[in-house]
Amino acid sequence: MEDFTIHSKYVDPLTDFGFKWLFFNELNKDLLINFLNEIIREEGLVTDIRYLPPEQLGYSEKERRAVFDIFCTNEKGEYFVVEMQRAKQPYFRDRSIFYASLPVRRQAPKGSWNFCLKAVYLVAILDFVLFNEFEEDKEQVIEHIHLVRERTKTVYSRKLNFVFVELPKFRKPVEELSTNTDNWLFSLKNLSTLEGRPPEVQGKIFEKLFKSMEIERLTVEDMEAYKKSVLEYRDVRDSVEYAREEGREEGREQRNIAIARKCLKKNMSIDDIIDLTGLPEEQILKLK
Repeated sequence: MEDFTIHSKYVDPLTDFGFKWLFFNELNKDLLINFLNEIIREEGLVTDIRYLPPEQLGYSEKERRAVFDIFCTNEKGEYFVVEMQRAKQPYFRDRSIFYASLPVRRQAPKGSWNFCLKAVYLVAILDFVLFNEFEEDKEQVIEHIHLVRERTKTVYSRKLNFVFVELPKFRKPVEELSTNTDNWLFSLKNLSTLEGRPPEVQGKIFEKLFKSMEIERLTVEDMEAYKKSVLEYRDVRDSVEYAREEGREEGREQRNIAIARKCLKKNMSIDDIIDLTGLPEEQILKLK
């Protein structure tokens, strides 16, 4: 692995290591609970959580597995899939539907059943812009999506819920932060570049967030894992930028092939390349 020095004071929560260090951590359950309540915006939705195994297997060997960043349930038995997505994917909306369907499917017991489901929430923190179809999309950082009746524009069901957080759209400077949601978005986006907790970011939750993310709290083994995660994060950004520069005039598939080749050179996993490009495994293996 490339050797380099980490100069920041805080772990970057936008890396895979940093995101799980922050949220997939029994010691930080209160941080995840606070974040979910703020972002989903349903009062009293979560008062306690229990982490679940993040890997979801298909019913047969031919079905592709899914590995969530964070999978948990609250005291009411509702399910939460929390994902950090670093780079835009060609079929990300489809992937979010697939991921949300897995906790729905796992609720079906064998034998007689009345089909009464517990709600499922997919919360995706995105390091890219997903919604840009309308002018008002430019300023909308958090997007809530439910099943809605087209004619009446009323909610059909609250059992399937999507929340997308588009961090690049959050541009508030620290002096304009006014809510806990603002504090969360600012911290996630800027933590790795800060020298300390700004006085504007108030509250015991954020005191704990900044303290728990200090680089000096990492062990030697943790630091090695974090460095690897930082390199992977950079590789994803570099690969996407490479494909953008090399394939501006090419079609979508050719751009995805260019990304896949770049990722293969950087020894990224096949699963990560599939997620990033949407290309089938067989095609990626041929490129390899």
